[in-house]
Amino acid sequence: MFILSTVKPTDAIIGELKDSFRSETFLFYPNIKEAEGDLPKADILITLGEDLTPDLIAKATKLKWVMVVSAGLEKMPFEALKDRNIMVTNARGIHKIPMAEYTFSMILQVAKQTKQLYELEKQKIWDRTLVQTFELGGKTLGILGVGAIGGEIARLGKAFNMKVIGVNRSGNAHQNIDEMYAMEKLDEFLQEADCIVSVLPSTNETTYLLTESHFRSMKSNAIFINVGRGDLVKDSVLVKVMREKQIAHAILDVFETEPLPPTHPFWSMDNVTVTPHISSITKNYMPRAFEIFRENLKVYNNGEGTYINLIDLDRGY
Repeated sequence: MFILSTVKPTDAIIGELKDSFRSETFLFYPNIKEAEGDLPKADILITLGEDLTPDLIAKATKLKWVMVVSAGLEKMPFEALKDRNIMVTNARGIHKIPMAEYTFSMILQVAKQTKQLYELEKQKIWDRTLVQTFELGGKTLGILGVGAIGGEIARLGKAFNMKVIGVNRSGNAHQNIDEMYAMEKLDEFLQEADCIVSVLPSTNETTYLLTESHFRSMKSNAIFINVGRGDLVKDSVLVKVMREKQIAHAILDVFETEPLPPTHPFWSMDNVTVTPHISSITKNYMPRAFEIFRENLKVYNNGEGTYINLIDLDRGY
């Protein structure tokens, strides 16, 4: 079996794979352009998911399985994959630790006025009356899209003695969530939360889901954090509501256009924190992603067992 990767992990990961699966042939490239000539031979393709097109799928005439070593699938050519009944798995869940830690580092930054304290420190100003902080204990943390990442954020929220509420498609209960809402009750959810964290993926159902009216229904002291996808809300909507101070603060790690243009208003807004899509970045990214691939390859070879993160090609996740 020929396994082609358009992602080149460390030599240690490559060595472990080849030692564990000696009957398979592995070939690793740093990108799809260099790998394109070997696509017709590939039984399995490992990819970041942003480089595939229907034309490339057509060239991969033997392809049976695509392993996406990231969580994002919005650029995948699902129709072409469905036409060939090609299995797709991804690395959903590997981001939960860094993204949950990022989320609370940003919430605490606002709660404890870290930016303002830093400015006072630079100016050598000792004046405790200039800084007003608040506690997270007793506040309500709302998680929009409760999956692996949202679940870890919820767990940390409980450690801070927060009430944790969540939204998912079904409204079914989830560990560490005190109250779960179905998507039809989104407005009610938004009115309840003090901190609202979106970890929603980009799908037809979530694109521009949040509108100006949703922000107007939030508490005036609410904090909004987006670590999911930038097309959850239009930049123009966020600029408007933040200029009007409809909520207290927005923490944005994802945007409609990335990189965020240097002329964008977000950069200069005191009530907006901008970070360059870094919430999921960790040195453990590739080891975790390829561990999922290793486990799935065992299932694939044995013909029995349960795949980790098997994707529904109709839903796209």
